[in-house]
Amino acid sequence: MSSLFAPVCSIMLTKRRRFFWAAWWSGPPTRTPFRKPDASDGGARTFEEAHRAAEEAFGAPLGIVDVAWARAWNRVLRGEPPWPNGPRSAAPPPPPPADAGARGETAASSLWQVLGVSSRASDEEIKAAFRKKALELHPDQGGEADAFRALFRAYEEARRRARKPRRKTT
Repeated sequence: MSSLFAPVCSIMLTKRRRFFWAAWWSGPPTRTPFRKPDASDGGARTFEEAHRAAEEAFGAPLGIVDVAWARAWNRVLRGEPPWPNGPRSAAPPPPPPADAGARGETAASSLWQVLGVSSRASDEEIKAAFRKKALELHPDQGGEADAFRALFRAYEEARRRARKPRRKTT
């Protein structure tokens, strides 16, 4: 890693529509182990106000980095792990079962497993399962972009299939 480092600040919008900032100036933020910021604060009414407050705390201009860093520090302050799904360098998800091809299924047909619902789930159950999983997998919440895309594709396909009329079995 290079010894060059520019002091940075990460700013996030909170649920109460205020801006929370976290700033690192003695070293870069790191995912594992999570490096806490040198200073942080919340309550600013605008993004610019939050950035100005962070620069006042440091005493010099700060660069802006991804919002995920402020979210991670906010989670730590709430007593939660910084990254809900662990570090991004974690192992990739397991491959589909080996017997999936033998049953005439593909990885895409395991969309019910991705969502965590049965193939008989209603549209409302599918939506609820998607929302719950999206909170864990969305990149803004510390998840992997690829995992979220797979979840979203599974959600769209499950909704499409749920809207199709079911065939009667006699």
